[in-house]
Amino acid sequence: MTEKVLDIHEKPRPARWVILSLQHMFAMFGSTILVPQLVGLSPAIALLTSGLATIVFVLVTGFKVPAYLGSSFAFIAPIIAATNSGGVGSAMIGSMFVALVYGLVSLLIWTTGPNWIMKLLPPVVVGPVIMVIGLAVAPVAVNMASTVQVGNESVYNLLHFSAAMVTLASAIICLMFFRGVISLMPVIVGIVVGYIYSAFIGILDFAPVKEASWFEIPSFLIPGVDYDFVVTPTLLLIMVPVAIVTISEHIGHQLVLGSVVEKDFIKEPGLNRSLLGDGLGTLVSGLLGGPPKTTYGENIGVMAITKVYSVYVIVGAAVFAILFSFIGKMMAVIQTIPTAVLGGISILLFGIIASSGLRMLVEHKVDFGEQRNLVIASVILVVGIGGAAIKFSDTFEVGGMALAAIVGVSLNLLLPGRTDKTLIEEKE
Repeated sequence: MTEKVLDIHEKPRPARWVILSLQHMFAMFGSTILVPQLVGLSPAIALLTSGLATIVFVLVTGFKVPAYLGSSFAFIAPIIAATNSGGVGSAMIGSMFVALVYGLVSLLIWTTGPNWIMKLLPPVVVGPVIMVIGLAVAPVAVNMASTVQVGNESVYNLLHFSAAMVTLASAIICLMFFRGVISLMPVIVGIVVGYIYSAFIGILDFAPVKEASWFEIPSFLIPGVDYDFVVTPTLLLIMVPVAIVTISEHIGHQLVLGSVVEKDFIKEPGLNRSLLGDGLGTLVSGLLGGPPKTTYGENIGVMAITKVYSVYVIVGAAVFAILFSFIGKMMAVIQTIPTAVLGGISILLFGIIASSGLRMLVEHKVDFGEQRNLVIASVILVVGIGGAAIKFSDTFEVGGMALAAIVGVSLNLLLPGRTDKTLIEEKE
């Protein structure tokens, strides 16, 4: 058993609470505001809605699942396509229908139980899929750490890469060689040290901070006020099918998180409730003008590192995200954090997620002397990490982790020697 610093329902002391919550906010910050920057939405509204969606999720799951909801990368291309076809309001409407799909799947699981899903996901499938969740985004972390944008091209820059390595080294040193409260905040320590180093080598731009106001209201997009609520078949075709990808991602994250905190979230509070919470979080986001939401692997990585699993720390991070979204100067300061610094931290966090998948294979004693297990794991890893995709149109494709999961499930069903034990039964 892993020694826990704080369990799910334990509250930290106020000062430590603030530090631990800020750490989670910084862990998700880079990815959460990157999505709206890529699709033309407001970073502040993305931060605000991530906090609101997380609180909704925690309430729906009865304060039993310490997960943070941030902007989903799976919807970048669909949002751009929906916006091009019918304006930014179309993307928001599409998000609401994605939330409806979540609700319907949640209802199906509630009425039939999760066993039929879990029998499709034994450890030999889930372990490699979890590894894919971390490793498939490894190039993103490395690219953030080592390149700068010059026009439309990413160009390697040794100076920026040095900032990433200083950030990473600081986080590792904090984690390995310090004790007490310092050892619980490697992400914050890494970012602060990386930020100071970045200022020293001259790669910070403080101009946005000088121009920003202290108080700024995020750019809301309200249906019926900022756009007409018009539903078209094209819009539904662009947005709704992506729910297949994000639901698969949700299940994978719940299994990763359960492995990290040593809880069975599929049974309690139930996959139906966590999916419903995720869907309602996306609905709230869409109603206010934010991108669709998903549970974040970065925050799972923080929990795996610190052994702090408190749901109250997650709620604190959500509250900080909401407050910071209205502070123009604060948003500007946060946005001055160099991409290289965020990349250095991401190298550690994404690696922790991949290692959690490996841990699952070890804990469940998956025998790779058996050809069946070797084939399933091998194909999942190459398909997922290699970025294989099946394209149904210019706007919809199934690839990456989702396709890896589908291929893994199919191989598990088709190859001889399958057992009917679920992941949970094998763990017991």
